[in-house]
Amino acid sequence: MLVLALSCKFFLRGNVIFKQTRPGKGGEPFGMVKFCSMLELYDIDGNLLPDDERLTRFGRFLRATSLDELPELYNVLKGDMSLVGPRPLLMEYLPLYNTQQARRHEVRPGITGWAQVNGRNAISWEEKFRLDVWYVDNCSILLDVKILTMTLFKVFRREGISSKGHVTAEKFKGNQ
Repeated sequence: MLVLALSCKFFLRGNVIFKQTRPGKGGEPFGMVKFCSMLELYDIDGNLLPDDERLTRFGRFLRATSLDELPELYNVLKGDMSLVGPRPLLMEYLPLYNTQQARRHEVRPGITGWAQVNGRNAISWEEKFRLDVWYVDNCSILLDVKILTMTLFKVFRREGISSKGHVTAEKFKGNQ
């Protein structure tokens, strides 16, 4: 992790750690930490430029290998996250969930989850939420071991890293 931190500092010339408030169990906010993978570039009005303009080759490598997620182990040790569970999304999505989608917050969010090993960002939001709720209804130690094993294979294959036409995932806009 030290090598990755030094590499982030060298290649991104800014902060090493990215911290963002995300909803945890019960929708309670916590500070999730990751390695930075994008440059902090702003337009003339002070707004962050789009992800595709800020993501560097090094950042693409970090994301493709999921190495940017390693600092989340700190969140696991703190008890904010679990190794396996629905990925913590953005706080701004909370009011957009329907009752079924909000069930994803009945368990701790995870570094990896059932939706990640079944498509990650390459599947629709509806499918992600369906898979997240399925996990909530079926979570067990055996399922977690299966997901962790599947995650290793997915990371090595670099599957589902981005949704079509986006460098990461399309923004969730609620239920149309």
